[in-house]
Amino acid sequence: MKKKFKTFFILLISFYMLFYFLFWLNDNYQNKKIYQNNNKPIFKEENNILFNPPIDQNDFTYNFVNTPYLDIDLNEYQKLNNDTVAYLVVDGTNVSYPVVQTDNNEFYLNHDFNKNYNKAGSIFSDYRNNLNNLNKNTIIYGHRRLDDSMFTSLKLLLDENWFKINEHHLIYLNTFNTKMIFQIFSVYTIPLEQEYLKTHFINNEFIDFILKMQNRSFFNFKTTVNSEDQILTLSTCLDGLGINRIVIHAKLIKKET
Repeated sequence: MKKKFKTFFILLISFYMLFYFLFWLNDNYQNKKIYQNNNKPIFKEENNILFNPPIDQNDFTYNFVNTPYLDIDLNEYQKLNNDTVAYLVVDGTNVSYPVVQTDNNEFYLNHDFNKNYNKAGSIFSDYRNNLNNLNKNTIIYGHRRLDDSMFTSLKLLLDENWFKINEHHLIYLNTFNTKMIFQIFSVYTIPLEQEYLKTHFINNEFIDFILKMQNRSFFNFKTTVNSEDQILTLSTCLDGLGINRIVIHAKLIKKET
C-alpha cells in the first residue's frame, strides 16, 4: 500500500512539474510574440540640453554630450495598450521594451503588454511616478526570466567586462513629451527593501539617499550626483527565489528640448 501511494505521489508531482513547465513555455512564447513584431528603436541626433551639468567639464558626464537620442513611435504602442507611458533601452543589454503604468504595482507583475494574464509580466513604472514630470526617483520594474527576456539581461551590469565599456553606462527613456538619456552611477544587489524604492524626499533626505546608493555600488562610475539631479531606478530579481534584487541607479544627463 505504501509503495503504491509513493508511486502515485511521484507521478502526481511529475505531472505537476510537466504542466508547470508547459505553462512557463507558453508564457514566454506569448510574451516574445507580443514584442517581436513591434517597431524597433533607432538613434538619431536632435536638439538637446544637458540636465544639471557638472561645473567641471572634465567630469565623466561630458563624455556623453554628443550621444544620439533614442527615436521610436510610442503612438504605435499606445494603440495596443493605452497604459503605455514610455520606451526603455539599457545599453549593452537586451532591454528594449515599452513601459506601462497603471494605478498600482501589482497588475503588471502578472499581466503582459496585451493585459492578458502572464507570469512573465510587463516592464512597468511605479504608480507613484509621473514620467512626464519626473520625481526625484523614478522606478521601473521588470521580471527576470530564464529565457533572457524582460529584465533578465540586467545581470550583465554586475560583470566587470560590461563596466569597462563606457558606452554601456547609458539608459535611454522616451516618453510622449520628451527623450532622455541617463548615466548609471550605481549597480548593486540587495535583499528586497523599501529604501531604494522611495520617490519623494524632504530637506536633505535626497542627498543622504544618493550617497547611500553610490556607496552600495559594485563599481565606481566616477559620476557626480547632487541634490539637483533626478534619478532613474531599475529593479529586478537576482534569482528565481525572489528574495534578492539587482538594482541600477542612473541620473538624468540629457533631454530633448
